[in-house]
Amino acid sequence: MSETEQPPRTTQEARELAATAADALLTRAGADGFDALVVLGSGWTDAVDTLGSPDIEFDSSELPGFHAPTAEGHSSKVRSMWVGDKRVVVFMGRLHLYEGYTPMQIVHPVRTGVAAGAELVVLTGSAGSLRVDIAPGQPVVLSDHINLTARSPLAGPSFVDLSSAYSPRLRRLIHEVDASLAEGVYAATLGPQLQTPTESKVLRQAGADVAGRSIPLETIAAVEMGAEVLGLSIISNDAMGAILDPFQEDRAMEIVRRRAHRLGELLKRLLIRA
Repeated sequence: MSETEQPPRTTQEARELAATAADALLTRAGADGFDALVVLGSGWTDAVDTLGSPDIEFDSSELPGFHAPTAEGHSSKVRSMWVGDKRVVVFMGRLHLYEGYTPMQIVHPVRTGVAAGAELVVLTGSAGSLRVDIAPGQPVVLSDHINLTARSPLAGPSFVDLSSAYSPRLRRLIHEVDASLAEGVYAATLGPQLQTPTESKVLRQAGADVAGRSIPLETIAAVEMGAEVLGLSIISNDAMGAILDPFQEDRAMEIVRRRAHRLGELLKRLLIRA
């Protein structure tokens, strides 16, 4: 999308732009359609190397409506690949509200992947832990979310049921793959600032287990388009112990990167089963 083009203003406009981008994606990938979509979050980029067999990789800027991520640990690359017998499109980074984009621009890759046929959407990211029993380096399967951004990727008189936003079937399957995985509720804040200690306590009291600045808006868009969603976030820092152990971005990113290949293998096993 050029700097002079206006972002979508309604859900219908967003769907139309996604359909155009999906046609370009399929043409660029030489595919008839995709079975699944994966979005890789902060520090997850190397997970793509153990996820499956690469087919073609290119820059998302080649597709209508796409913008390059500016946040650390995110790539603008898109890879079409095979995971078992499934054709999967992997976006190796994402946009965030704190980068100055609208909710509809942020969820555009997800809408594009679903428009290209993906009925299964895997959203990954990193987050701060709000629980003493969930430590840095530990993956957490998302069971629900609290959207505290006060923003939505939807606009128009169409109501979307989020009572089962994070697919019970996919959550069951990933626990069959790895029974040690914890589950938790994800609180999405606007950012880029992290929570104060008191804000973290309030989030915990509200029922949140982890806190971050992505995933829920993409989940809403995917569910609205009829896709099945799995959310998986790896803990990069202890959000409750911020006073004694202040957040350090380099350290948090390294925690995720060291586990990226193993996380790719986990997603591969899930996608083969799904």
